[in-house]
Amino acid sequence: MPTRRQLLQQSAAAASVVAAPAFVRGQNLNSALQLASIGSDGKGFSDIREMSSHDKQAYVAFCDIDLERTRNATKLRPGTAVYQDFRDMFAEMGDKIDAVTVSTPDHMHAYMAIWAMNEGKHVYCQKPLTHNVRECRLVMDKAKESGVITRLGNQIHSHKFYRTAVNIVQSGRIGKVERVESWVNSTGHGKSGFISRPKVVHPIPDSIDWEKWIGVAPMRAYHGDRCYAPWGWRDWQDFGNGAVGDFGCHILDPVYTALGITGHATGFQAEHSGMNDEVWPAQTTYSFRVPGTDLTAGEELRIRWNDGGRLPSTKGTHLPSNEALPRSGSILVGEEGTLVIPHVQAPRLYFPGTGFSDEYEMAEDGNHYHGWIDGCLTGEQPSDGFDYGGLLTETILLGNIAVRYPGETLEWDAGAMRITSLEDANRWLTRDYREGWEIDDLL
Repeated sequence: MPTRRQLLQQSAAAASVVAAPAFVRGQNLNSALQLASIGSDGKGFSDIREMSSHDKQAYVAFCDIDLERTRNATKLRPGTAVYQDFRDMFAEMGDKIDAVTVSTPDHMHAYMAIWAMNEGKHVYCQKPLTHNVRECRLVMDKAKESGVITRLGNQIHSHKFYRTAVNIVQSGRIGKVERVESWVNSTGHGKSGFISRPKVVHPIPDSIDWEKWIGVAPMRAYHGDRCYAPWGWRDWQDFGNGAVGDFGCHILDPVYTALGITGHATGFQAEHSGMNDEVWPAQTTYSFRVPGTDLTAGEELRIRWNDGGRLPSTKGTHLPSNEALPRSGSILVGEEGTLVIPHVQAPRLYFPGTGFSDEYEMAEDGNHYHGWIDGCLTGEQPSDGFDYGGLLTETILLGNIAVRYPGETLEWDAGAMRITSLEDANRWLTRDYREGWEIDDLL
């Protein structure tokens, strides 16, 4: 087994050699894009299955810290190489890999994405893009520096329902937007069923490399498959980002896209149902400000987020008083009407006096996965790359910092990358990395 220093040296050398052939192949539309996955079951397998439906791709490697979780992928693509360590995969496969999907828990996204981009690989990374704000900036910078094709894994960005909502807003049907409410029914710690670390330590299955699953985070004991891996990790602050980490980059996406929001959010304020140092709150409300655009009514727009079953009030909207809201989604209140964007359902339009309207044209469906592959093959960056995905991710991660200081307003200086109103909050912009997994070693 190569040492970590040897792997880093091999990767640095490979980056200078591999990047050019990958782009050459990417410009030959008769060649298949050679894909590898990091994380190969659950959402990872879903990504593999969707990518596999493109007619100009070929999977060459599957990687997962739990070898049992590569079974579905290898049934789909028999004979594909299997790895337990993504670093070994890159070192051994070299220029046989053009592009990689990263479908792992949040805490490993940045480390794996930066490593892959150092190797000149195109990267499709699950949402949220990173686990903390500094990582987000590092990944965005690395994507720009490397010139690879990137995409965030919030696939509803390309769905006809979200595309239709974007078209409605940008057509001016509801006028300039004055207020936005977004929400999700999911709770902040409902995946694992735990609110503190269990006392019973379980034996680690032979198929799992627990040290590699922990990765950059502090080491802790294995407590069975419901606690952390593979099911419960979103609840835990060391690994995931709760409900907003799971759904924020989905539900806020059509809001940002429709309104053309390109500026950094600020003025974060939060309150919640209670939390400890281990898991996220069951219920959270936070609000923030974004710079206004040509489609907003003011120089700033306030957006409020709710999760854990909390629903916004429809007072001041154009909805009838007895109109029920979807379980998850957004309300955009405009000067002339209100648009409800349910989570993966058709948009709902409301106007004063006339009420509900379904008079709009449905947009064409797009394939988010195929769009990324097409971009890799042509060299054209599709929408929802790491520049845009990073902006969305930064917003939700700053919200989760505000959750740690309920009632305080956190003013964010994006250029300086500092919270200016509360110095103590800046410690949450990054994390302490476990020895042997320091992210600065990759820069």
